[in-house]
Amino acid sequence: MTYTVFCMGNPLLDLQVTGGEKLLEKYGLKANDAILAEEKHAEIYDEVVRDYKVTYVAGGAAQNAARGAAYILPPKSVVYTGCVGNDDLAEQLKAANAREGLDDVYFVKEGVKTGACAVVITGHHRSLVTTLRAAEKFDISHLSSPRVAPLIDAAKIFYVEGYFLTHGTDAVLEISKKASEKGKIFVLNLSAPFIAQFFTGQLLKILPYIDYLIGNEAEAEAWASANGLPDPKDLPAVAKALAQQPKSNPTRDRVVIFTHGADATIAVSSSDPDNYKTCKVNALKDEEIVDTNGAGDAFAGGFIGALAAEKSLDEAIEVGHTLGTMCVTQVGPQYKWPKVKVL
Repeated sequence: MTYTVFCMGNPLLDLQVTGGEKLLEKYGLKANDAILAEEKHAEIYDEVVRDYKVTYVAGGAAQNAARGAAYILPPKSVVYTGCVGNDDLAEQLKAANAREGLDDVYFVKEGVKTGACAVVITGHHRSLVTTLRAAEKFDISHLSSPRVAPLIDAAKIFYVEGYFLTHGTDAVLEISKKASEKGKIFVLNLSAPFIAQFFTGQLLKILPYIDYLIGNEAEAEAWASANGLPDPKDLPAVAKALAQQPKSNPTRDRVVIFTHGADATIAVSSSDPDNYKTCKVNALKDEEIVDTNGAGDAFAGGFIGALAAEKSLDEAIEVGHTLGTMCVTQVGPQYKWPKVKVL
């Protein structure tokens, strides 16, 4: 089987609840944040199931994006890998992927539960508390297995979430180096402010191999602050600094893309870093927004899907905006509109 897009990340089952103000207070959470669970958060997963109406959604940043790309591309275009347990949660993830046309080649770790994410919705904000469990047990040998190695060799575009750098930098390096050496496209999403802030060393290892770097305004500010930029809130300046970092394959530009909610998305290219694209977003009314969880992943899915379809940068960003809009008008990172011609 030949897939165009190969994605890798932490497979998670989202446990999503609304009206979670008391949870924010009890567990010391911020209304719009993404963190890894500490010991003090251990009980939140049982509590949301016990005391709230839970919506179960297939999650994990790269898996969300992969399903978005699969939504707009022909069948058998996108494949995803990550580590799951041999349990019911993993079966729910497989079923969700199958429904939305995404093929998966999971590494299955016996004796460990599949990862989960408590998604606490308050108004238009979402607070994500992730317990990786099996997700952080991914074995790099899986990439060279007879089942997976041919998929990597055949793929043209590779997409990895920033969260994977908390445990799997070597695996990301292996894929990104291969992509660079063969002139293929490697895309990384910063994913969360704590990745940009506390995993700077891991990011710098991967950065030479990144062709497209995606993030939002909070992640951009976190990276800028961690690296001593004079004005962390100046998105074009932060994007320019990242675009100009050393690159292993200089024949292909590096493009840095920062979304900013309902404000315009910007894009800076390494070949013309003093000028940047501004791509407007068709802002929704407050009453049209149901849930912002996964909106950035949906944008990324639309973007990489459009790249796979050989669309221009402007067109790819517009497709990303379309899927992001679709995402925020329903519960969770799902793609439930009637099939529309996005490409």
